[in-house]
Amino acid sequence: MFMKNEVLLQAHGLSKSFPGVQALAAVDLDIQRGEVHALVGENGAGKSTLMRILAGLESPDQGTLFFKSQAVHFRNPHQALLLGIGMIHQELLPFRELTVAENIFMGREPAIPGIGWIHRGEMAHEAGRVLNRLGSRIRPQAKMGELNVADMQIVEIAKALAHRAELIIMDEPTSALSHQEIQALFQVIRDLQAGGVAIIYVSHKLEEIFQLASRATVLRDGRLVGNYRLADLNTGSLISLMVGRAWQGRPEKKRATPGPLLLETQGLSRAGEFQGISLQLRRGEIVGVAGLLGAGRTALVNALYGLAPATSGVLLVEGRPVKIRSPREAMAHGIGWAGEDRKQQGLILSMSVKHNLTLANLAHCCRGPILDGARERAIAREQINAFGIKVPRADHPVGLLSGGNQQKVVLAKTLLAEPQIILLDEPTRGIDIAAKEEIHQLIRQLAARGKAVMLVSSELPEVLSLSDRILVMRQGRITAELDPGSTAPEEILRRTMFD
Repeated sequence: MFMKNEVLLQAHGLSKSFPGVQALAAVDLDIQRGEVHALVGENGAGKSTLMRILAGLESPDQGTLFFKSQAVHFRNPHQALLLGIGMIHQELLPFRELTVAENIFMGREPAIPGIGWIHRGEMAHEAGRVLNRLGSRIRPQAKMGELNVADMQIVEIAKALAHRAELIIMDEPTSALSHQEIQALFQVIRDLQAGGVAIIYVSHKLEEIFQLASRATVLRDGRLVGNYRLADLNTGSLISLMVGRAWQGRPEKKRATPGPLLLETQGLSRAGEFQGISLQLRRGEIVGVAGLLGAGRTALVNALYGLAPATSGVLLVEGRPVKIRSPREAMAHGIGWAGEDRKQQGLILSMSVKHNLTLANLAHCCRGPILDGARERAIAREQINAFGIKVPRADHPVGLLSGGNQQKVVLAKTLLAEPQIILLDEPTRGIDIAAKEEIHQLIRQLAARGKAVMLVSSELPEVLSLSDRILVMRQGRITAELDPGSTAPEEILRRTMFD
């Protein structure tokens, strides 16, 4: 048993600056053994920098870190892990061609005495023991590349436990999980908590924060707002602490009057991904698409944009049959797309905000065949101002922006060509509540301007609050069309799981 209220980690006056940015300013934090402690704040509040310092990925400019009452200074993540602090990143980077056991013991593989060769039998046995502790049936001999995201996260937790981690930092752990996978992860977290492991839980899904955590540390603009018992707060008061103003809540959804038909599919199919898809998108409406991961939602929007074209069926744009075999052809037909993974699909992280905004629409920046640098800069500034992108200058690397501002760059780039049909796949994944509401307002404005929007989202409150109609997909088929005004989240979830 562990002592209740025993302080495991303390941070005093942590500060960290980067060129032109004060990321953290004199932040204090304490974590108790066996607690789930939430770390919350808007994008750019300093959460990532604080997590990276605790995990040994960054060194503070000032301040002191104590772990089990001993002052520590981590030079790298391996040293932090050896001392008992592990981190599970939002973007998992497993060794896909290696086995689960090899991933768990990477860097500390057991060796056969006197020979020095890796003792694969012992490694598999120990990996199985740790996985069993987590209630997992993952085979230690399975290749990591064969696992889904949820199981990869379990392996990351097992890796931390194999190193005897007493504090695990979880960064947006449910951003790519289905409802069932989320519930399974929550049970693992509760089991770890009961065993005395402390969890720092970072998520923009506030309902998860209230479900799991007992305390929360709130950051804003790199500074500590305070440490709070969640029993003393509600969602509105927590958001107000994060954004620094009274939270008014979501505006009431106004029913749209759909206009002329813009896009229609008849029996659209792609082998192994979706089949028999017949749907309509009209001017001025937002059509939400709900479903579990793997239900075919992303495959459908990717097909409509020509990334992985449908193999059969009919696609009509403004009543005319068209063949869309590439994004270039989709854009020519007035279709815009923002994919589910902004870093892999939407941005070139090493390039500037300006170049990311204009790269897909360089014709807007040219005088004849020549690129006009002044025009490109002017267009970039217009987009930065119009979308409220917080960036010190247009040539700032986009990879250094917060998640919310990166997402705004993706949307600004998508909308620069003024598409009439807009396909949005998880447009608010991994961004804070304030940035999320800004994007929600933008989506509403697009519909009000007569655009047709298809919205794929795993967040049922988002689908319900934005959509005029909801299509439910299951196993590659549309199984229901629902009215959001008369549908409860539980009904949508039930239909995503059962016929």
